[in-house]
Formats: sequence, structure tokens, C-alpha cells
Amino acid sequence: MKNLLPFLGLLLLFGTMTAQDKEVHVKWIDEEIVLDGELNESAWKLVDPAKDFWQYFPTDTVQSAFQTEIKMLYDEKFLYVGIKLLSIGDDYIIPSLRRDFNARGNDNITLLFDTFSDGNNAFVFGTNSAGVQREALVSGGGSQGSDFRKTWDVKWENASKMAKGYYTVEMKIPMSSFKFKSGGTKWRFNAYRFDTQSNERSSWMQIPQNQSIISLAFMGDMIFEAPLNKVRTPFALIPYVSGGLSKDFDQNATDTDFSIGGDAKIPIGNSLNMDLTFNPDYSQVEADELVVNLTRFEVFLPEKRQFFIDNADLFSDFGSLGSANPFFSRRIGIAEDLEGDHIENEIIAGARLSGKLNKNLRIGFLNIQTAEDAENEIPSNNNMVLALQQKVFSRSNIGFIFANRQIFNSADFVEEAEEYNRVMGLDFNLQTEDNKWTGKYYIHKSFAPEAGDKDFSSGGFLEYNTRDWNFNLGGTYVGEDFQADLGYIRRNDIVTLDPSAARTFYPTDSKINTHVVELRSSSTWSPELDFKYTDGMVDLEYQMQFRNQSSIEMALNHRYTYLLEDFDPTGSDEGEPLPAFSDYSYSKLDFTYESDRRKAFSFAARTDIGQFFNGYRYALTSDFRLRLQPYFTASFSSSYNYIDLPDPYPTQSIWFVGPKFEFTFTKNLFWSTFIQFNSQDEDFSINSRLQWRFKPLSDLYVVYNDNYKTTPFSPGTRALIVKFTYWINI
Repeated sequence: MKNLLPFLGLLLLFGTMTAQDKEVHVKWIDEEIVLDGELNESAWKLVDPAKDFWQYFPTDTVQSAFQTEIKMLYDEKFLYVGIKLLSIGDDYIIPSLRRDFNARGNDNITLLFDTFSDGNNAFVFGTNSAGVQREALVSGGGSQGSDFRKTWDVKWENASKMAKGYYTVEMKIPMSSFKFKSGGTKWRFNAYRFDTQSNERSSWMQIPQNQSIISLAFMGDMIFEAPLNKVRTPFALIPYVSGGLSKDFDQNATDTDFSIGGDAKIPIGNSLNMDLTFNPDYSQVEADELVVNLTRFEVFLPEKRQFFIDNADLFSDFGSLGSANPFFSRRIGIAEDLEGDHIENEIIAGARLSGKLNKNLRIGFLNIQTAEDAENEIPSNNNMVLALQQKVFSRSNIGFIFANRQIFNSADFVEEAEEYNRVMGLDFNLQTEDNKWTGKYYIHKSFAPEAGDKDFSSGGFLEYNTRDWNFNLGGTYVGEDFQADLGYIRRNDIVTLDPSAARTFYPTDSKINTHVVELRSSSTWSPELDFKYTDGMVDLEYQMQFRNQSSIEMALNHRYTYLLEDFDPTGSDEGEPLPAFSDYSYSKLDFTYESDRRKAFSFAARTDIGQFFNGYRYALTSDFRLRLQPYFTASFSSSYNYIDLPDPYPTQSIWFVGPKFEFTFTKNLFWSTFIQFNSQDEDFSINSRLQWRFKPLSDLYVVYNDNYKTTPFSPGTRALIVKFTYWINI
């Protein structure tokens, strides 16, 4: 313990360092602001702007060549934001008129509000030069892209106007859209801008390029002229009506469906929100992308259902992402039938409480009841998660999670070992104030009938990240008996060690913006096999990013695999699998190129060539993108894998093709079609969706799904669904 004290002292020292001090003042007004994008009201002239933006790309050491100024006003009900964005011309990129656009590849401005000044969570509002809106939530400090969740929806207004050499924006955001402590006078704030014409990304606070542009470590102060009053957040009802017609060609059966349900959002003070759902319907959610899986493990697919995404970090950021998660929301409402295929398991109702109990303590509570499906021997389950997160030091936190799956009504087909499963654990998440040091340590224990005593999982990592260097050391232990029915456990009975190191170079007077050389490795042992070495990976990568935003990546990869079970790397049902208890050492090269996404036509391509287990693999992956702004975008994703194994093992060609087309006729009318073919699953599918947002956050959806088997080619299932949702504030 004595040896740890100097190290802990260093972490606390880093956690108290302050890099910048910058503030913007928000003026109280009692006059009306007309949203026309012109900033011509007298109140705008009475407040000083947030200005002096710094470049983030292509450099991070000089101020922006084309500056941005942000002014803010407020009254009892609204926060008003006026923005002037200078530009080299008026050739703005507007890929789409659809809400919640991606910042990359278009001209836009994004504002981040850390209303509790905790450096971990923020509300996000953004718009582009055409006035298209987006809003999002940032969690986990914003250290990585997955901390940005743009599925959050809230009603607000804005307007934009283009002029020669600049464009202006006005925003009118209800104070009830934010969660904050009444009586306060200070929030933390930052803003970042993408300017495609000058090939520049900039932010109000200076952010080093090694840090994420959404990082909440780099924020200034937002000072209100008078203390903030408590605001009444309206109670929201979101009912839906859905009807559909479907046909199963295998069973030669036609079915009609009509359902009614909905959600409710109940505010509790200024800091908490209760979400309720009854008989939810997710037919409008875009289909999952089919995946070619050449591994021995289950694919980790992202959550897309709205109810599970709001404040998702409170529930899903425990443990090791993609390796040992105690809670993975896709386990709820999706189950396996008797043939092992994933099918929908009806959700009867659910409730979620999330938000702040005080400035430093967050709470998340989730309870969902799923229905019994006796035909597929799926019992009714009650699924519950309780999560607490207490801030410590400047930006770190300690989290507690308890997840419980309990069979609601025992059925004859339920075995005693399946009656319940529970996981309890603690996580410590480290983030210093300047974000140079980040890390995690967790320990979780599961509880299940007839379980053994090796029911623990623990692990963590420590990362040091500067402008030039990045070092990371991580490790994971998952016991043989650790079980998380509501989580994602990639593999049991493992101990892993995962070190990496990277060096970034910044050339001057060059078309190249950065060179990055990275060495990563991973080693896995099996405790139950006397710590036998079962898996190894060593990757040497070189990345080169150009100033025009194109990039090249090359890598040399080496793998070692000791099979514990028979395995067919091609995923075919007919091939002879590689035998259990055999081992393989193999290497490959890969090369990736991505072009400048600011262009109307852009693409990315990757090729992999080399050994694969006891044979060879040749792969080509590509993604072509076309933009006819602002009404049409198209992409064409594809991959080809040729796996050549020696007799008697299989040789296989595996294809994936996935074109996607999107029309945005107006800011409220969208039509997208996603076509997919995966030869590994012998699956061809079409998902086409028309969305009309006839009022803010109220929609009419028409969805067409068509699925075919490919060997031989024949129809499988077909459905046409109409869904109507209406947002009512009370």
C-alpha cells in the first residue's frame, strides 16, 4: 500500500491542474427575440460574445482563420443563442435536411452545456448552415466518440441565414430542456465548429488534437447575470398506433397486427426524469447491419431503441465494453427460439428513472417486464437494473450496479438453473482534469442457482495520453462461472493482458497532417487449464492523415489461437471444422485508404492478405458514398472474403453487399432504403422507411420489410407497417 501512495498522489495532482480560464456572460432580458437568423434585436448588442476560437484541425496551436462569435441571452423560459460564423465563401456542404446529422463532412456549429459542472455529462445542441437541427447527450467525459449519443430528442427552435462571407444562427432552447440546480449562476460551456471550405475544425476552448473534440475536460465558464429559477418541465405523453400486414412464406401464413401503446416522460424536479413505456413498438427502428463473422464469438451489435438509449451510459458503461458487460440492453426484448435464432420477445411495460440526485450523485433505475412465449420455451422475465454514480476528485467517479433477471412465472419448460441471475459490482472511473490520465477498475460478482465459486469478473486499464505519446495497459479476468444474463460476456475462463503504445508526429510544411505509429498486443490465458496460453495478438500499425482529411493506414498483424472447441472459420454448416485442442500461428497484412469526405463522391477501401489459421485469407472491404445535396445521399458498402483452407477443411467465398439510399425531401419528410445481402447467413433483405415529422417529435412512419433465402432464392417473410406517434406536452 505504501508503494501506491506516491502514484495516487500524482493522480490527485493531475486532477487539480487547470489548463485554461475563459468565460462568457449570459444576459437577462425581458424583450422578445424573433427567430429569423438575423441577430438584429437590440438585446444582442448588449452582450459580449464568446470568441477567439482555436484551431483543432489541421493544427491545434493557432487561432482559427475564420472566427466564430457566440452570444447568449436568457429569460424565465428560454436560453437564446446568437452565432455569427465567418467563412471564405458560400459553398457550404449540406449533405442532408435530416435531423441529427453527423458533424463530419458538412458545415455546422455544436454547443455543449455542462449544467452541473461535473466534467462528465453535457447537453448538446447543434445546427448547420441550412438550419438543420441536432441534439445529443455526452457522457463519460466525452473522451471517445461512443460518449456522444444523438438519439436524445427535445423540442427547440432555431433559424439560420446565409450572407456574403458569413452565416448567422439564432437558437431558442427551453430551459426545461436542461437539467440543472436552481439558484445557480454558472455552467461549463464549449462549442466546436466544422468549416469545410477552409478545411478547418475549431473550438472555443483550445483542445489538443490527441483529445476528442467533444471532451468535457476543455470547457470555459458560462456566467448567468442572475440566479436561475426552478423551471417546470412539461409532462409528456407519446402514444402510438401501429398496424401491419405480414406473410411468412415458409408457413404460408398471413397475419395482421394492430397495437396501441406509448411512452410517458415525467419530470421530477430539475434533475430527474421518469420514463414509462407500455406495450412498446420498435418497428420504425432501422434494421441492424448484417455482419460477416469470422470469429468464434457473438457479434456485439449497438442498441437502437429509443427507450434504452437515453442516459444509457448510466447502465451500460460498467465493466469492459464488448468483453464483460454486466448490462447490455439488447438482451431485453430479444431472445432465442428453439433453433437458436434470435427473435423478438414482447415487452409488456417498463420504467426508467435517471438523472441527478444532487450535484455529484447520479442514479439510474430500470425495470422491464417481458412476456412468456411458450411455443419457443421463453419464460416471462422481470429485468431490473439499479446504477449509482458518485463523482470523486475533479472528474472521476465511483459506480455501483445491481442487475437482476428473475423468472416471473415458472413454467414446465424452465429448469431450476434458469430461475434467476444477478450481478453486483463496483467500478472506479478515472479522469483527470486535463484528461491526460484516464482509467478504470471494476470488480463484479454474479449469483445464479447451481453456480460454482468462480463467479467473479474484474479488470481495468490505465491510459496516459499526451499530444505526442499514448500508453495504455489493461487487463481482464472473467471466471468460469461468471454469468450475466442481462449482459454481454464474450468469453469465460480468461485472464487477459492488453498493453499498447503509440507515437504521433506532426510534420510542418507538409501535405501530411500527422503520422502515428502504434504497437498493440493482447495475451489470453485459461485459469482452468493451468493458465494455458490460448490466444495472442500483436499489431504494428502506421497511420497517416493528410491535411485534406484523407488517410492511409497499414498494419502487420500476428495471431496465435488455441481452439478449445471445434471451429469452422468460414461459418458454413457443411465444412469440416478445425478440431478442438489444436493451435495455429498466422500473420497478415492490411492496407486502408479513406478519401476526403468533403467531396460529393468519397470512398474508403481496405484489403487484407495473409495467413488464416492453417490456410489463407484474402479480403476486400469498400464503402462508396455519393452526395447530391441536400436531397439525396447514397452509400454502397461491400466486402469479399476468400478463405482457402487445406483439405479436408472448407474453402469458401463470402460476400456482403449493402447499398443504402436516403432522400430528404424537406426538413420533415425523409425516405431511406437499406438493402443487404450476406452469403454467410444466406440472407437477402430490404428495409425501406418513410418518415413524416408532421409536428415536432411527432411522426408518421411507413415501413416495408422483405426477407429472402438465397439457397435457393425464395421469399421468407414480408411485412408492411404503418405507425403513428404523437408528442403531447401537458
